Amino acid sequence: MSAVMNRTWRIVKEIVLLELAIWRNLARWITRRPDAPEGAVQIGYAQLTAPVMWLWIFGSFVEVIALELVLRSVDATWAHAVRVPLLVVGLWGALWMLGMAGSFYVRRHLVLPDRIRIRSGPRFHVDVPLDAITHSRGVEHEFEGMIRSVHEEDGLLLVGPGNRTNVELTLVGPTPLVTNDGERVVDRVGFWVDEPREVVRLLQGAGQGPGVR
Repeated sequence: MSAVMNRTWRIVKEIVLLELAIWRNLARWITRRPDAPEGAVQIGYAQLTAPVMWLWIFGSFVEVIALELVLRSVDATWAHAVRVPLLVVGLWGALWMLGMAGSFYVRRHLVLPDRIRIRSGPRFHVDVPLDAITHSRGVEHEFEGMIRSVHEEDGLLLVGPGNRTNVELTLVGPTPLVTNDGERVVDRVGFWVDEPREVVRLLQGAGQGPGVR
């Protein structure tokens, strides 16, 4: 029973943290305050998901407006009773999607003096020490699941968004990496960036080992 309760608590906690992160990122996006410390080099990765995200957002707002107009035109008690709750839920969903999209813009990857922080969406991040990187190159990986943004297999950690990556970091060996949901021990890390060749050159200049392609 305790194992079930612990698992339930972890799920509830993750849902609450995700919800808070969505609205926090939306506020940062609206006020143009990127989630980045001063002096950090920011690396964009929104281009892959932006078209799909904006289609979803547009469709969500159109659906809210259409449903509101239809219910306003219905002269029935039930229509007036459900109109406001449905409007609230619809607006919440549309703004939630807007906050998700904003996460990809305010939470970019960061190159810091001692590490690169690889991010995905509202919450996930993994810190890779620069002195643990021996090689970086532009190479694409795909993994199953369009919704999933993190995948680990055979010592390779892939960080979306979506299910694709286009830069791979080779580490000195199995290396413990700090993430927001616990430690991962891997020897390669793949992640998506908008400009892979520029990022590879940037990492070389930031102090990673030789062997860039």
